[in-house]
Amino acid sequence: MSKLMNKYINRELSWIEFNRRVLQEAEDISNPLLERVKFLAIVSSNLDEFVSVRVAGIQDQIKLGHTKEDFTGYTPSALAKRVHKRIKEMVQDQYRAYRELLRSLNKEGIYIKKVEELTSTQQQQLENYYYDIVFPVLTPMAVDQSRPFPHLHSKELYLAVALHNEQESTDEEPYFAIIQVPSILSRIIPVPARSNSKKQEFVLLEDLIRANISTLFNGFEPVAVSAFRLTRNADLSLDEEGAEDLLEEIEKELKRRKWGSPVRLEIEKNSIPFIIQMLFDEYELEADNVYQIEHTLDLSCLIKLPSLVQNFAELRDARYDSVYPEEFEPEDLMDVLRQQDVLLHHPYDSFEPVNEFVWQAAKDPDVLAIKMTMYRVSGQSSLVKALEYAAANGKQVTAVVELKARFDEERNIAWAKRLEKAGCHVVYGLVGLKIHAKLLLVVRREEGQLRRYVHVGTGNYNENTAKLYTDISLMTSNDTIGSDASDLFNEMTGYSSPRDWEAFTVAPSGMLNQLVKLIDREIEHAKQGRPARIIAKMNSLSNQVVADKLYEASSAGVNIELIVRGVCCLRPGMPKISENIKVISIVDRFLEHSRIVYFYNNGEEEFYLSSADWMTRNLTKRIELMCPIFDPRLKKTLLNILEYHLKDNVKARKLLMTGQYEKVALTSKEPPFRSQVEFQNIMGWKIRQPQLLL
Repeated sequence: MSKLMNKYINRELSWIEFNRRVLQEAEDISNPLLERVKFLAIVSSNLDEFVSVRVAGIQDQIKLGHTKEDFTGYTPSALAKRVHKRIKEMVQDQYRAYRELLRSLNKEGIYIKKVEELTSTQQQQLENYYYDIVFPVLTPMAVDQSRPFPHLHSKELYLAVALHNEQESTDEEPYFAIIQVPSILSRIIPVPARSNSKKQEFVLLEDLIRANISTLFNGFEPVAVSAFRLTRNADLSLDEEGAEDLLEEIEKELKRRKWGSPVRLEIEKNSIPFIIQMLFDEYELEADNVYQIEHTLDLSCLIKLPSLVQNFAELRDARYDSVYPEEFEPEDLMDVLRQQDVLLHHPYDSFEPVNEFVWQAAKDPDVLAIKMTMYRVSGQSSLVKALEYAAANGKQVTAVVELKARFDEERNIAWAKRLEKAGCHVVYGLVGLKIHAKLLLVVRREEGQLRRYVHVGTGNYNENTAKLYTDISLMTSNDTIGSDASDLFNEMTGYSSPRDWEAFTVAPSGMLNQLVKLIDREIEHAKQGRPARIIAKMNSLSNQVVADKLYEASSAGVNIELIVRGVCCLRPGMPKISENIKVISIVDRFLEHSRIVYFYNNGEEEFYLSSADWMTRNLTKRIELMCPIFDPRLKKTLLNILEYHLKDNVKARKLLMTGQYEKVALTSKEPPFRSQVEFQNIMGWKIRQPQLLL
């Protein structure tokens, strides 16, 4: 290892490497073409969130004068320069991929065109659309001595227009105006087909506005139009201790978010100096924070293109129906759970049993109470409706709603108010802590006694993302887990102090310490000459204490295999430090989201499901849950899941000591093994071809 190489990989730089792996999926010609378009859109939306939160945080540190190095060896100013350099390199690669995708789409007869490239008939039809739909929504905003620069919203697309008064000399300095490209309208507009043509053509909304820009400035001549976009600091800054009403405080902070300080300016390359100077003077951004884009700004709009393209089944992933687990074929789910624990692997297993579980509880006259945590819930949540029904049915319903779930705050506020109106008891999280645990408890009266039924998950109670993310659900009536679930809800909703859990491990009070103890146990086994092994699957690993303990375990001879989709600050392969650590990342059709931890424990294998990544925020600033698996059958299932990921040689990428990733090498003797496809094959998914989009 180089003497200059830090033991740890910087979190922000590791995240950029993750987004590059997403970009590689857009570049991968083995993926269906329209799926590659989706991946390219995801790269942009990922970057937006990263810049508005993580880059904004670095800039805040610089403004406050912080000069201390973090544990990865970077000062805020040095990190900011490195991050912007890496992002700009990625953006160049992203637009190179975009141009290639456009060429490939064109070969298939799918085009994104400029208005002037269309036939006169098509232009007339689009002009009618412009006057009927677009023009009434537009608001040109002049900027001059009497009209100050308007407040521009974060991540919205705008057109900057330089104009000359037709009554004045063209030598005069241009006038300046701004037009917001209305986000309420679709940015991708289907163009009526040419006669006898199978081509599918689209134009972008900003190009349609640009082609008709003169209609907005009577008496003025537009001389230049440039698209631009501003990204603001979107991190909430709450004084939770001083907030009498957390709900009200967050509602106020969401409004203040729209006024966050500028972090990034994206503008079309080759914009005239006058427009650039007007924006620079207003936002006073450093050159590193300005991105000149050669092509279409904000490629996240492309996420809508596949749904607008008609037919072309061969350009899409085949659609599947998740399998309804055979354990729940009997209608009474609780009767099944009295006999056995059930493990669901989403999206291969359907999320429907979770919905049905809550609905059965809501309708069951013997159910007395339902308690549930809510972090990110879908827009039309069946679970929320079930809770409303249960409350109307006279049951004690408690919803622990985390209002501080980033970028879902407004939705969660709406759910909280709706549940309160329905008669549910709503708890708005805890001061200083986010409630990130995924827990559902049903209390039922049975033969004069109470029985608890529990769902513990690695993912959110969101039926939409359950079709797109891989997650694990445990459904059980185990007495020990049920007792811990009751106590955890009491801790979240009342004044109960942290306790000694019988099954659960809970952050922030004990999860970090428990992980250290479990790793220490493997270290001791290794020192005694016994086999020692740890496998962990998660989204991110950035906690220094955990990384150091894993380094210690590796040095002691423990075999460590980590499946980390995103950020990984641990550096594998360092001589005498991390030689026994392997790290892979899998980016594929479904977002890998499940968190599973395995310890060999001298043959007495232990498995845990967790809501927590091994990040400092999860282990010290959130209510998180790690739940053991007791059933030997389910343990075997989880080990198979982990082993399948470790065998992946198609979508897996190996983390190198340098901090970069490379595809897992495929030898001539081994066949390709793509874990997500193999899970589909095991589950016996029924292939369902895409329906025609008419």
